Parts: sequence; structure tokens; C-alpha cells
Amino acid sequence: MIRDTSAKKPIKARPAKASFRRERALIKRGVWPVAGCDEAGRGPLAGPVVAAAVILDPNRIPRGIDDSKRLTAEEREKLFDKICATAQVSVAVASPARIDRDNILRASLWALKRAVVALPEAPMHVFVDGRDRLDTACDCEAVIGGDGIVLSIAAASIVAKVTRDRLMCALAQDCPGYGFEQHKGYGVPEHLDALNRLGPTVHHRSFFAPVAAARAKHMPWTVEPVRDLFEVAEVEVQVETTVEIDASAGL
Repeated sequence: MIRDTSAKKPIKARPAKASFRRERALIKRGVWPVAGCDEAGRGPLAGPVVAAAVILDPNRIPRGIDDSKRLTAEEREKLFDKICATAQVSVAVASPARIDRDNILRASLWALKRAVVALPEAPMHVFVDGRDRLDTACDCEAVIGGDGIVLSIAAASIVAKVTRDRLMCALAQDCPGYGFEQHKGYGVPEHLDALNRLGPTVHHRSFFAPVAAARAKHMPWTVEPVRDLFEVAEVEVQVETTVEIDASAGL
């Protein structure tokens, strides 16, 4: 059987860019301002979670806004400046200490809500990326994959990503040897190797598994022993014995 090798494989269509369609639908109904919010940094082993909220000006929307993951670092930097110059923007940060205390999900939702509250003008409607709605004073709509669908969320994803990347580059100056300026705190092999050699810093998230392992190795005195719930404890049982004496035995 002869196969036709000249046939080309189908080209995968590029995902459609985020649009302002949902925001415009709300504006037509008299709902304004409309904000989008997103966070950056849920997955890394070190550094904060950074949340951003953005209210785009319908008449001054910068071209090229899209999900931050689809953009290069250079594109994000340029769009960051344009967004901050034309839109209402706010940023909130959840520190590693808060992440350790509350867990990563709660810390992220806390930062997102703080970013919305910090906007110069209170929104009447908020779009948030993900499954979880925020406990805000206005209507909040969660959009799964929202940073690739809703333009306001995409703008917030750019602001959050650029802000966090800059923070991690600053932390790299305080903590040389970890490569924060390169991997931004994510668990890449270079970061794991540095953790193994140097141990964790105050900027690491204590309860993430690789960090906990490095802490146990370099700072074992900080690790509380975990009690085995299935351990069988030895219990001393005292048995009282009584002897009955038969009077007829003549003893």
C-alpha cells in the first residue's frame, strides 16, 4: 500500500483572543463600571500570590490584550504600561505567610477580593477567572478560563503576572543562588536543586512538599514530629487476684 505523504497535517486553529463582548453586553443594560480580576502565582514554591483588578475604558482599550500565558514577556511589559495608563488598576498581594496560614486557595481569593475593593471606582459587576466567585458587594461572575475569554480578566492577568515577575526579580537580589529571576519561584529542576543545597528561605511556602522536605533536611528542629495515629501504645494492666481459703482444709 502506497501512502500519500504529500498530504499535510491539519493546522490547529489558534484559540480566539479574549474579547470585550461580555462587558459591552452589561454596558448596554446600564451596568457600569465592570471589572475583571485574576491572580498570578498559585503554583510556585516561593513568593507571593499577586492579584489584580482592572476596569478598562471602553473608548481606550489597548490593542493586543490577551491571556498573559499566550504573550511573551516583552509583550506583557508593553501592555502592562498601556493598561496602567488607560484603565483603573489595583493590585493586592498575599504573602507566603498568609498562604501557609490560610492555604493557597483561600489566600488567592482573599487577594482577589482585596484587589477589587482597592479599585478607585467601585464596580457594579466583577468577572473573576476560575470556578470560585468572590464575596463582593457587587455581582460577581466566575468564568472558567476567563483570562482567555473576557478582556477585562485578560488585562488583569497581564498586570498580575508582570507585577509578580518584578517582585520575584527583586527577591532574587535578597536571596542569591535560587534563580528567582529566572523561574519566578516555580518548581523547576534548578529551583529544586537550590532548595536541596541551600534550604528554604522565608519567601518559600512552608507546606508545599519540596519545601517541607528541604526544611526537614536543613532545619530539622523546626519540624514538629507527627504522631502515628495507628501506633499501638503499650498499656500496663494490673490484675488483682483474690485467693479463696477453704476453712475446712485446716490451714
